[in-house]
Formats: sequence, structure tokens, C-alpha cells
Amino acid sequence: MELLCIQSQEHPELPLAELKAVMECENISAEIDIVSEGLVILREIPEDKIDEYNLILTKRLAYTHEVHQLIMKSSIENLEEDIPSINWPDYISENFAVRVKRFKSEVDTVATERRAGALILDNCEGIKVKLRDPNSLVRMVAIENDIYIAIEKFKLNKKHFVETKPHKRPFFYPGSMSPKLARCMVNLSRVTAGDLLLDPFCGTGGILIEAGIIGCKLVGSDIYWKMKNGTAINLDYYGITDYRTFNLDVRELKMYEKVAAVVTDPPYGISTSTGDIEGDNIFKEFFIAIYDNMKDDAYLCMASPHYVDLKPMADETGFEIVEQYGIKMHRSLTRIISVIRKKLDKE
Repeated sequence: MELLCIQSQEHPELPLAELKAVMECENISAEIDIVSEGLVILREIPEDKIDEYNLILTKRLAYTHEVHQLIMKSSIENLEEDIPSINWPDYISENFAVRVKRFKSEVDTVATERRAGALILDNCEGIKVKLRDPNSLVRMVAIENDIYIAIEKFKLNKKHFVETKPHKRPFFYPGSMSPKLARCMVNLSRVTAGDLLLDPFCGTGGILIEAGIIGCKLVGSDIYWKMKNGTAINLDYYGITDYRTFNLDVRELKMYEKVAAVVTDPPYGISTSTGDIEGDNIFKEFFIAIYDNMKDDAYLCMASPHYVDLKPMADETGFEIVEQYGIKMHRSLTRIISVIRKKLDKE
């Protein structure tokens, strides 16, 4: 069986990297078929796993907009034959809507939706079309001459990344990371529900909010009491309870339990972040401080400015960089998202 993933095209690499990371940590076994930028099919999924995988991906992914169970691959010319061949009562309950999305296709979306809807009605008794909030959504994806026909099994909470934007939280401070990127970074760290995740520069708690929503246990710290307290306020606001927050310098960090992942966005080159460290040394001190607080198989996902070379500092302190992605912020700054693994044999 197969899942159809419609991904964001706001970054050329992060959506696929995030998908692969979640598949890895959640033990999702499937062949990845990249049909086009923004369109990925997961193939060869066991029938008894299709709903489980669908639900996991729907709940976790930030840069994938939709996940649907693929029913059939058709073509513009064959829709009249292929749509009636599907046993629609297996997929539709009471009412439905058809929505067409185009990738490199000139197909008439409205006409195709109407025609497909009529064909389904002609071959399925006791159902009706409901365009707003239907029980069942039939998603058709047109790419060139091909048409992929899929069904939505689980609805994404599309409002989440709007409702959790920094300025909508009870505690706000300028410069906070977007919730979508925060969730992506959490996913890139390969954590699963129940894992302990640390953000030692927690700020207003944006990363911890996203980790808490997917079920992680949380530890957040910040050198500023105001930030530590604000993080707790925000976590409480979103109903996240399994957390601890501390007001301390990252160099003083001594975890009561080694963490499964560190996900963070350190202040870039600002001496106040650790009180008395200037420039890029903050990153080296950070690596030294967290090494012994991480499990042997733990990942670190962090943001940094493009002008800081993390590799020599990571190598020296016992880490290895496994992935890096650039996000253009403005003309003079590109944010680098690094996925870093703790070396098992620190030299």
C-alpha cells in the first residue's frame, strides 16, 4: 500500500529531510519515491501498518501539508473508467468532497472535481457531496498527464502553526523561531514520544512547545530568569505538563538524566548568552557543556549563522555533523540548521 505526501515547497531540502528523519525514528519502513518537488509517495507499506504510519506522519510533520492513502494512479484520459472501478464505500462515509491539486499540469481543477464527484455519486449509493467540512475528502493530484487518486484518513491540524506563532503566546519576546521550523528541528533530532529533550537556550519555549506536543519529556534552561519563567508560562498555556525549567548558565548544566536529544537556537555571537563569553566561543563552550549530558546515540539539532564554522568545534568536542541546511533570512544572514551526532568514541 502507498501514502501520498504533499510537501511544502518553501525550502528545497528540509521537507524531505524531515520526512526521512521521522521515518527513521518511528521505524516506518517504506520506499521513498520522489515524484516531483513537493510530491512524495511512500511505497511498499504493509497493509496492517498503513493507518499507523499515516497517523504518525500526519501528527508529526511540519513541512508536509497533507498525507493521504493512495488509492490509484490514473490519467486524465482514463478517469471515466478508473473512478467507477474503485469500491468507494470502502473509503467514503456519508458525504464527501473532491479536491484537485496541480503539479506541472494544466488540468481544469473545477471541471475535474465536478466530473469526479459525479462519477463517484453514480457508483456509490447513500452518500452525498458536502463541500464544506466533509466526512471524507478525495484528494486528486494532477502532475502532467497523470492523476493520483487518494483518500484522507486523518486530518492535519492546519491551524496549529498559526495558533502557536510567537506573538500569539502569553509570553512573547522578539526574535523567536517560527513554530514550523521548531517542529522540523525537533523531528530532525530523531526523538519519539517519551524521550527526554533539552533546549539549553530555551528563550520563550518555542522548541519545547513543539517537542511537548509530540509527547517528549522536556527540560529547558536559560541564563535569564525572565526567559525561563516565560517558557513555563507558555508550556502551561498549551497544556504541556511534563517539563522542568531552570535558570542557569549552559556551562553549569548537570542533567539528572542524560537526554535523548538537544534542540536549540543559541543567541548568535552575543556575549550575554553565557554572561562573559564573546563571539563564536559560545558554540564551543556549548558543545563542551552538553556532551556528557547526552546519551551515546543522541542527536543535536541547532541553528547557527552562516559565518560560524561549527565543524572544527564539533570535531574537537566529540561530535560529527551529519546534515546541514541553509535558510536565507535576509541579505546578510543565512541561518544554518545542523543535525549533529554524538560520536561514540570521543577522541
